[in-house]
Amino acid sequence: MKEQVANQHPLLARRMQVIKASPSMAAKKKVDALRAAGRHIVDFTIGEPDLDTPEHIANAAVEAIGHGATKYTPSVGIRELLQAVAGKFERENGLSYSPDQLIVGTGAKQLIYTALAATLDEGDEVIIPAPFWVSYPDMVVLNGGKPVVVESTEQSGFKISAADLERAITDKTKWLLLNSPNNPTGAIYTETEFGQILAVLERHPQIHLMIDEIYEHFSYDSAYVSLASYSEDLNARTLLVNGVSKAYAMTGWRIGYAAGPAYLIKAMTTLISQTTSCASEPSQRAAVAALTQDQSCVREACRIFRERRDIIVPLLNAIPGIACAVPQGAFYVFPSVNGLLGKRTPEGKMLETDLDVVHFLLDSAGVAVLDGSAYGTPGFIRLSFATDLDTIKEGCEKIASVCSQLV
Repeated sequence: MKEQVANQHPLLARRMQVIKASPSMAAKKKVDALRAAGRHIVDFTIGEPDLDTPEHIANAAVEAIGHGATKYTPSVGIRELLQAVAGKFERENGLSYSPDQLIVGTGAKQLIYTALAATLDEGDEVIIPAPFWVSYPDMVVLNGGKPVVVESTEQSGFKISAADLERAITDKTKWLLLNSPNNPTGAIYTETEFGQILAVLERHPQIHLMIDEIYEHFSYDSAYVSLASYSEDLNARTLLVNGVSKAYAMTGWRIGYAAGPAYLIKAMTTLISQTTSCASEPSQRAAVAALTQDQSCVREACRIFRERRDIIVPLLNAIPGIACAVPQGAFYVFPSVNGLLGKRTPEGKMLETDLDVVHFLLDSAGVAVLDGSAYGTPGFIRLSFATDLDTIKEGCEKIASVCSQLV
């Protein structure tokens, strides 16, 4: 309520009345406050690896600082990092980009926002499949666009079909924004599924495709194939966004990168020059090391998260009222809690929504999760398993204990 009142202050722009804080960041703030008050909280909310940044990457930043690499850089990114990004795309994805097709930003999130800022006019539509990362719709709204949410189901693997996409397209559609592997579901589009979507996009040349592949390296049951590699023709209107935050446990270093048409990259660079100026040079130097040196740290992180996935899923499925599908990628589970709705707590409160379940788990069990409604899909909750096994087991035991008290 306090936030809503603050957003209505006459000084503030009208857009602040329709925008909201990131639910995951708001949850982190609440968890930190509860911990500061002395409560023990098991936190499944933040999508951040609990692993340390690999030593050789951190050392590259320290060495860079020692050599005075603490200045402004070109807004598009330092030459060495752009070369490293190009090498990564060629080596891992079979994609070739020229220097004018590449850009570095302060995280993948900034680059997505900047691309929308550079392309959306008032009323332009962006198709966003649900479940979606919580920031996508608000970033569209902030730039004058209209998010067009296309729902998917657990039965479809939380992926939209070509027919779903076709129905959502209008003459105002400017982007389709895809996230694979997906946050919050871990869903990954297959070549066949994506090929059908590509066929729709080929019939609508005004639509551009933005692909967020920040969880690319966490694909557990098969090798991940970049969606951008499926169609050379469509690459002329595709922006591929990635970064080092998740794969290299570098969330706080704030380095993302993207590849796309030269005209779009130029426009995004102009916006960055007038907003953040450039990404931190020590962070960029660290990212060079991340992308060009030993990759065993990435493979080990994938192994660790796969092990955690294979433990948390059966633990959750053992709880009556919770049904958890096995995620193919990323480091989240997105279980249904529809089986808990309609039940009452020992205090007599009925659980009517997934948000009620979130509050119940936090208040009664000291377990913090996020509601599926924030991701466009009511009836589910999101838990991050980017945390240690002891925490996963403790949290699931606490959830099971309090859920057993529901009637």
